Amino acid sequence: MSYSKNISRIFYSLAAIFILLFAFFSLKEMHNISGWFLMAFFFSIAFAFRGSKTLKGLSYTMMILGAVSIAMYHPQYFKTIGDYKLSALIIPLLQLIMFGMGTELSLKDFANVIKMPKGIIIGVVGHYIIMPLVGFTVASLFHFPNEIAAGIILVGCCPSGLASNVMSYLARANLALSVSVTTISTILAPFLTPLLMRWLGGSFVEINFWSMVWDITKIVILPVTAGLAFHYLIHGKFKWLDKAMPLLSMGGIAFIITIITAAGRDNLLKVGALLIVATLIHNLAGYFFGYWSARILKFTEKDSRTIALEVGMQNAGLASGLALSMGKLATAGLAPAIFGPVMNVTGSTLASWWHNRIPKEDIEEEKKKSKVEIQISST
Repeated sequence: MSYSKNISRIFYSLAAIFILLFAFFSLKEMHNISGWFLMAFFFSIAFAFRGSKTLKGLSYTMMILGAVSIAMYHPQYFKTIGDYKLSALIIPLLQLIMFGMGTELSLKDFANVIKMPKGIIIGVVGHYIIMPLVGFTVASLFHFPNEIAAGIILVGCCPSGLASNVMSYLARANLALSVSVTTISTILAPFLTPLLMRWLGGSFVEINFWSMVWDITKIVILPVTAGLAFHYLIHGKFKWLDKAMPLLSMGGIAFIITIITAAGRDNLLKVGALLIVATLIHNLAGYFFGYWSARILKFTEKDSRTIALEVGMQNAGLASGLALSMGKLATAGLAPAIFGPVMNVTGSTLASWWHNRIPKEDIEEEKKKSKVEIQISST
């Protein structure tokens, strides 16, 4: 038995102990104590999952759930430090995350637009049509308070997120297409997100179009541009910094979700279960309509998987930042805070399922290679 499996067993055992302690103290209504054990359970499960190839992708999501759980039980720790409001860190953290995205881009990614225009156009158009309309439909059907409903629509109007690129890689999809769709949808966000939000969300909350344009520009476009410049000027010269950026991005997203959860804790207790259901429907509908719209348009299996993931996975962090800029973090910010962990769970599950099902075109390509190798060896 490998060392990693031994470590995993230890953490699974700890998780079992922690969840029993959580149940015990919860039954005793000692919630100030039970919350810490729930957090310890999720963190233990996260470390246990690291020893499994199948479950490893869910490790980060478990850690986010652990942070969210303690924010629900003890929100006071994540609202302020002295007189300083922790919500003030959300915009700088998002800018850092977008800068990290920029450092991973190159001009080759933009050149892909010329190589595969059809896939990118369908991916971007599908993303900005399907998710906003599904978000509006879900928000209307569930009859949430206006500002919470606006948050669901806001998530739908944002560009696709970096997580879609990781999931596309795991799903044996077209990674180049995924990166290109994410890049183009992000560049278009300052124009399309405010426009769609004003059209679909304007009946729920007041939308200042130009203010949102500027907010997206300073949160997304300027940091991504700076990251792209970094890629060509400094990238590779400081290897520790290259390795640190993904970790900083992951930590930043977890911290943002924790702050939003603490800020909106009272509202979450009222609509939390329904909002999770609404968010799950929104997310899964994106995968479904994205995949089948691509198949109907005669895309290959790999490209269809890519478009499904690009349509269904949103930049929930950006939606959180926009909710903060609107002054509605505790209401409109709730749907983005839930959407992030939900899409990581569903995206990882879908990617794992697809990973075990090799696309038909890859199988045919392998057969062609085998035939060529046989012909070469026989001559």
